[in-house]
Amino acid sequence: MARYDQRTVRRARYAVAVVFCVHGAVTGSFATRVPWIQEHAGLSAGQLGIALAFPAIGAALSMPLAARVSHRFGTRAAQRGLLIMWTLALIPPSLAPGLLTLCLALFVFGASAGMCDVVMNALGVDVERRLDKSIMSGLHGMWSVGALIGSAVGTLAAHLEVSAQIHHAVAAVTLMAIGLAACRYVLDLRPDQDEEPPPRFTLPPRSALLIGAVAFCATFGEGASLDWSAVYLRDVLTASAGVAAATTTGFTLTMAVARIAGDALVDRFGSVRTVRASGVIAAVGGLLVMAAPHPLVAMAGFALLGVGIAVVVPLAFAAAGRKGPNPSQAIAGVATVTYTSGLIAPFVIGTIADATSLVVSFGVVTALAFGLAVFAGVLRTGDRRAAGVVRAEASPEPTP
Repeated sequence: MARYDQRTVRRARYAVAVVFCVHGAVTGSFATRVPWIQEHAGLSAGQLGIALAFPAIGAALSMPLAARVSHRFGTRAAQRGLLIMWTLALIPPSLAPGLLTLCLALFVFGASAGMCDVVMNALGVDVERRLDKSIMSGLHGMWSVGALIGSAVGTLAAHLEVSAQIHHAVAAVTLMAIGLAACRYVLDLRPDQDEEPPPRFTLPPRSALLIGAVAFCATFGEGASLDWSAVYLRDVLTASAGVAAATTTGFTLTMAVARIAGDALVDRFGSVRTVRASGVIAAVGGLLVMAAPHPLVAMAGFALLGVGIAVVVPLAFAAAGRKGPNPSQAIAGVATVTYTSGLIAPFVIGTIADATSLVVSFGVVTALAFGLAVFAGVLRTGDRRAAGVVRAEASPEPTP
């Protein structure tokens, strides 16, 4: 493994944080304009659900390739190229005139998102190991901050009735420029000359399957809320476009705050009790959404959903890293499960809504939130570090 002095590693930490923020901003920019895209393409709730399944398909097919891209080109070049793809992938969905073209655009959107996500998380884990202290929770918090910024700008654009085509074109170019500037300072990790390329597919060991199931519940709620909260406010409670978009912003805000504050809570109460409490909070939020007689009540419900599911995924990664004979394989497997679940959630929500209603759809989200409280015990380990995210086992490498 290449050696870097601590100043370079610390600088790389902030660079990766910016990349996480940019990745989240693209997601937030897209999520707030889903109602506009649906109306522009003339789609029903069921058709929108079908289209929103294609990011999951694209991600599932592309994510295993990310490790090979990094192996061949190095992490810096891979991150730079994938970040360009991801930011530019924001533009085509708003241009799609119908279901078929939107599905194709969202397939590329999901493929770009998944590959970029894998590489930036790998860079984060490597920096964490070199610093010998936890940073992954903060990095995921920066993703939420980016999603908040993206959704806030999207809320403003929706309020001003700016088309998603103009909004997304400007956002893509701006975020690409910021991301490329940050990529100059990420670590350029390269394999040894005799190192074999990584396998195309990585399956989680059995010990990580239950952990992945708990994380699935959280990321399902996150994906459902990001893509459907604005539609829910508009269609169920007849809220204005600005209020509907503000609901997504509120959800991402509570996610960001909870993730940034999460480490202190976990250190005090432990991972199992934190996740159990989180599940109860998320379930209460889901019930508020379902029973809301007014948009403000539903907005509060989505905010509680954000608080409840925020810290679950970082804790799932931490637990996976301590189980099974190959921690890296377990973490990669759980990451694939959680990421895919967040992307298939919009499709499931749309399909159920088309058959019944959006209220019933969020009944599924609420039930899965209760699942967090019931099955939180699978995150328990004998190691006191179960309270936090994965920490490095080795000491930092010496400087050159």
